[in-house]
Amino acid sequence: MIGKLLRNLSNLPGWRTGRKIVIIESDDWGSVRMPSLDILEKLKAGGLDMESGDSARYNQNDTLASAADLSELFEVLLSVNDSNGRPMVFTPVSLTANPDFGKIRESGFSQYFFETLPVTFSRFGLSGALDLWKEGINKGIFVPQFHGREHLNVAAWMRALQENDRETRQAFDLGVWGYTNKNRFNVMYQAAFDLELASDLEGQSEILRSGLDLFQRQWGYKASYFVPPNGPLNNSLEKIIASEGIQYISSPKIQIEPLGGGLTKRNFRWLGRKNKWGQSYITRNCFFEPSIPGIDWVGSCLNDISIAFRWQKPAVISTHRVNFTGGLNESNRKNGLAAFRKLARQIISVWPEVEFMTSTELGQLMDGDGVTK
Repeated sequence: MIGKLLRNLSNLPGWRTGRKIVIIESDDWGSVRMPSLDILEKLKAGGLDMESGDSARYNQNDTLASAADLSELFEVLLSVNDSNGRPMVFTPVSLTANPDFGKIRESGFSQYFFETLPVTFSRFGLSGALDLWKEGINKGIFVPQFHGREHLNVAAWMRALQENDRETRQAFDLGVWGYTNKNRFNVMYQAAFDLELASDLEGQSEILRSGLDLFQRQWGYKASYFVPPNGPLNNSLEKIIASEGIQYISSPKIQIEPLGGGLTKRNFRWLGRKNKWGQSYITRNCFFEPSIPGIDWVGSCLNDISIAFRWQKPAVISTHRVNFTGGLNESNRKNGLAAFRKLARQIISVWPEVEFMTSTELGQLMDGDGVTK
């Protein structure tokens, strides 16, 4: 009862519309999480925590999306049309690089190096998958936006490697950083823009600039929307990404801003709120994570959408790549896409007037209206 009340209350502030709009934001595309199940077993045998909390499903199921994964996802997206005749559209929130483990080791861990997505996908024998990204862009059903350069806190990770942290080096030797690590300020390696030290901001600024440049070179257009990995972002970085073309930023309604040294600050956000650089915040209000067992995710997400529409809000659905990949566990993809297909059909059945949009299109609509309540 309390959860239902909070869901309703959280939809009260911010921009409103009488239109039934659905946006699907899916995080983590392009990042290497778990290279193989064999490596997962070696990490577990070495005593690393690969099963705590929500990280277990990522370690067991999340890896680069193959051509088969994308083909089947596109089939579902194209299987339904909104009231304007438009297919369902994904906003895959994507990374533009991954660590280059070989070059980092060759430097004696003194320097950080990254590899671009074409190099990563070629190394894993998945070059054809990137061709499907481009096909999805051309069809307007799979339109990437920016999640960062890497899904990795480079500064915190490199310090641990240089200090010869046992677990970090163990994982490094197997080409992995996404395990449940421990450090003095609880900065997770996956949280790319959390701040272990305030002095890391300079490096994070450069990472954002170079990551956005890579994005434009890879996809042929500038990113306009940014979703910080795992959430944390020091707000001084908003100025940097504004100068690079980011107009919209994903934010929780209560943002915990990292200040460095374990210090944080709370900031309150709502859909359509603008910062001093003129960027608008987009807040998620619906959730679809079928790789988490034991929950009716179709029913739960439909309820979230219903609450959003009740308060004249667009339904901004949060999901992750892990729900749609089968490279480590084919049944994971099968189950996730079956649930997604059911969700898609239910949406157009319950709300035949629905409109599918990308996150950027929602931002542009909010900018054009300017109505906040």
